[in-house]
Amino acid sequence: MYAIFKREFLSYFRTPVGYVAMAIFTFISGFVFYSFFSNGFVNISEEIITLRSLFVVIVPIITMGMFAEDRKRGTEVLYYTTPIELFSVILGKFFAAIALCFVMFINVFIHMIVVALCGVHLNIGIFGSILVFFFMAALFISIGMLTSVLTDNQIISAIVCFLIIFVVQMISAIGEYLGTTVSTVMSFIGITDASARTAAKQSVSSIVTWFDPFIKTSEFRDGIFSVSALVFCFSFAVFFLYLSFRILEKKRWSQK
Repeated sequence: MYAIFKREFLSYFRTPVGYVAMAIFTFISGFVFYSFFSNGFVNISEEIITLRSLFVVIVPIITMGMFAEDRKRGTEVLYYTTPIELFSVILGKFFAAIALCFVMFINVFIHMIVVALCGVHLNIGIFGSILVFFFMAALFISIGMLTSVLTDNQIISAIVCFLIIFVVQMISAIGEYLGTTVSTVMSFIGITDASARTAAKQSVSSIVTWFDPFIKTSEFRDGIFSVSALVFCFSFAVFFLYLSFRILEKKRWSQK
């Protein structure tokens, strides 16, 4: 696994992929920090929360070539014809992407040092936000890896990954819209009980927003830690990694 990790991590810096991702992340984080700092108000937690919205752009960039690039180089067949553990391949690539996220996040650590040197107290909410950032990075990277496994085209992989993450970021709004739609339909078919329509609206919204990792982890910024929220992100990340493994396993057997 270490050999895969090392090769994948270094490959980010042999191609423009790593530099583009780092440039986008550094520019936005610097802009947000400067905006706070110039106004005499610095909130690292809010900066990190803002940076989480970049996953919709950053993750497709760093995951679209995870397996498509191997197909292009002709090295993918080695995964199927050698006794290498496919799950080690999955984990090696996964941790390489996580490591790249950590390198990008050094920029935020520098901001924290600057803030500390200015005498601003770093509260527990900042560390909660950092923890959530990497758990959500793991979740979205596992999704990006799955889209890369499913298609031979890097562009298609990036687009599908972008759409999935965008939908995840919009789950709260989607839940509210579906709840309102259900309430409207109930009114249209003659159900005039306002309490029943309200209950139905809230139930539908709650069911949909249960899948929203942003809502589940929203209290971390306030220093309120929830193990269930981290388990949620971790479980789905493992689930998507397992799906990627099963797809690769199926391809291995089709090579024989």
